[in-house]
Amino acid sequence: MLQRNIGVEIHVELDQNWRMIFVADHASRHIPDHVALGVPDEALHTHIAWDIGVDDLARRMAAACGAPVHLGHVSRLLIDLNREQDAPGLIPEHSDGVVIPGNHGLSDADRRARIDQYWRPYHDALAGLIDAARPGLLVSIHSFTPQLATRPEEQRPWEIGVLYNEDDRAARIAIPQLEAAGLITGDQLPYSGKLLNATMNRHGEGNGIPYLGLEVRQDLLADAAGVARMAGLLLPVIQHCRARLG
Repeated sequence: MLQRNIGVEIHVELDQNWRMIFVADHASRHIPDHVALGVPDEALHTHIAWDIGVDDLARRMAAACGAPVHLGHVSRLLIDLNREQDAPGLIPEHSDGVVIPGNHGLSDADRRARIDQYWRPYHDALAGLIDAARPGLLVSIHSFTPQLATRPEEQRPWEIGVLYNEDDRAARIAIPQLEAAGLITGDQLPYSGKLLNATMNRHGEGNGIPYLGLEVRQDLLADAAGVARMAGLLLPVIQHCRARLG
């Protein structure tokens, strides 16, 4: 079975023993034709526009688990779905040194319209999916650039990071498993989930549902072979978390 909604795909009937939902907030670099952000075309293919590789990775792992995958449907340059609706960076005016002219000087009405058209439907759909599936685990998939243009001195050696805010139940299970799989693993790296964790704060911690927040380095997801390799490494860890938390 394949059902579509805003940002949602359900590949098969959910297994009663392995209920989980995969979430990828930044899976798309789509910007609607009627919105002029004024960003160079080449920038839309970089990490500032989306999380490279997470669309394919999240779909592959969800299909393997017989689970739904909830995918962001617009670029983070239009609106960042992993921010609270009152966060200053919700509609970014710049990203890693790139200015976004179309987001400068938005009126309150323009801001509300963008929230109502893109942000709210995305989160409403995820809330509905959670209510229907009653998952025992949310798996949040993001990816990070190996090198920020604005921080050339910063080293990012981690192959994967595990992020969380107050609820670290899944993180504490996953981190040693990821390390045992041979992955260079960052605990709250390359940044902390206490700072950027809005979707999981809202839908995971807000509902008392454990979640596993994963950040994969983007060069490891650069092609189909890389995505397949990473899926093969992550799936046993995710399933182990679900079994332990069940």
